[in-house]
Amino acid sequence: MSDEDRKQRVNRELSELLNELRVALPGVQVLFAFLLSVPFQQRFTAVTAFERDVYYATLLMSALSIVLLIAPAAQHRVLFRTADKEPMLFRSNTYAIAGLLCLGVALAGAILLVTSYLFDSEIAIVTASIAIVMVLAFWVVVPFLRRRSGVEDV
Repeated sequence: MSDEDRKQRVNRELSELLNELRVALPGVQVLFAFLLSVPFQQRFTAVTAFERDVYYATLLMSALSIVLLIAPAAQHRVLFRTADKEPMLFRSNTYAIAGLLCLGVALAGAILLVTSYLFDSEIAIVTASIAIVMVLAFWVVVPFLRRRSGVEDV
């Protein structure tokens, strides 16, 4: 798409970003809905202080992820027809990355919460650690390695 001008490129990149967020948002919303229902289950009163703390942190990370992942669409709507599209694109990219990292922490927290309830703490910590490594590997390390290798956007 080398024949596109700067305005066309910004419009395309913003559209791509918003489409990518449409993929991430349902997952974090389902996780958040699950977490909202957990305290109302009869057996939730039997959780340990550790599990309660993990639940609380996971709930907050999930909520923060939703806020960050929805921020680009909200700002796009509020700033409609202003000359702020390119700066908004760069802000939105930062929000999306931060939101995905919060989602990764929330996923690991949810895994830690469930596995600590079902198994001993060792298995729970190992399982959550594997989840964190997988998120970091596929969501952070691989893209940064590709970026460093000089892959160009076309």
